[in-house]
Amino acid sequence: MPLILAPSYIVPLEKGHDRHAFNCGNEDLNRYLKQQARQDAEKFVAASFVLIEPDAPVVRGYYTLSSSLIPLDELPAELSSKLPRYGSLPVTLLGRLARDKTIPDKGIGAFLLLDALYRSLQQAQQIASMAVIVDAKDEEAEQFYKHFDFSPFQTTPRRLFLPMKKIEQLFS
Repeated sequence: MPLILAPSYIVPLEKGHDRHAFNCGNEDLNRYLKQQARQDAEKFVAASFVLIEPDAPVVRGYYTLSSSLIPLDELPAELSSKLPRYGSLPVTLLGRLARDKTIPDKGIGAFLLLDALYRSLQQAQQIASMAVIVDAKDEEAEQFYKHFDFSPFQTTPRRLFLPMKKIEQLFS
């Protein structure tokens, strides 16, 4: 059955969601979804959101969001010069993002990312966050995020950010 993508199919992870067949090709990400994600959500460590099929609770992709801080001096000078001179700034961490590679892609990764960015923007209006940050697992992931205009930090390899102002423009 084809996967139909719609925002109503990305929901917070629940106990009844079928995670057992999920395989993104990365054992750490598979294990996290299957064994750790619900515990992290229950302890308010990371919020997990899953893409499920329209007529079944089968997980086809997921991402996690949590609050974090970044040192001001890690940002590029052209951005940090426009920000308050606090030692660190609030951000949203996109901790994990993965899609099930046992089904055709159909833009699932991009769809999950856009949902995560939109959700982050909505929350930033309630709890301050000046950017979304991500630690790309490998070069392929790094290129994926750069395609969506994420920029590298000055000092941390594969750590990328997208300012909330750019996210706001994306959805305006």
